[in-house]
Amino acid sequence: MNKLVFFLGPAGAGKTTLAKIVAPRRKAAFFDMDVLMRPAADIIMTMHGFDPEDRDSANYKRLCRDLGYRLTMDAALDNLAIGLDAFVVGPFTKEAADPDWIAAELAKIGQSLDTIEVKVVIVMLENEQLFRERIAARASKLDEWKFKNWEQFKKALNERSVNWPIPKDFVLRIDNSSPEVGKTAQRVEDFIYGEKTWTEQADFSFQR
Repeated sequence: MNKLVFFLGPAGAGKTTLAKIVAPRRKAAFFDMDVLMRPAADIIMTMHGFDPEDRDSANYKRLCRDLGYRLTMDAALDNLAIGLDAFVVGPFTKEAADPDWIAAELAKIGQSLDTIEVKVVIVMLENEQLFRERIAARASKLDEWKFKNWEQFKKALNERSVNWPIPKDFVLRIDNSSPEVGKTAQRVEDFIYGEKTWTEQADFSFQR
């Protein structure tokens, strides 16, 4: 049974890093919404007179968000349809909250939760300061809005929920605060492919 694995979490949590470590080990197709959407987002935002490097404002979400998710999922579904595992990286906040969303997506390629194993890795950090440090360390212009509007942005650092009808042990909540990212990635790989069942329930209600 092929696997569709979602790496969810706020910016800076390290979800892309973890996915990129595990994907080549297992020859899984890898889809990062930020990468897939960037060429179109640059053009769309510029055409409307907005900052092409903005990825967080209400204007970006209005003009580009849904298109980004559509592009990402179409690419992932196309790879699932030819028998590849697919790793998908992105916040997916609205989608994860919709119990019917995942089944509707799989139905587009004639599949279901009975034929595709869907797992979710929710990646978080232990505190707000670590998020700031990790985001600053990647030195991306796409993060400038976050720092200029931190009070607004930090609302996105809250715990995520997944309301899809998948087994509870198909959702891994993992604290990626440790600098030993290789060990964390191994735990993620064991969760996705191994016989172990990870049920870590870390407390992500950190103080800001």
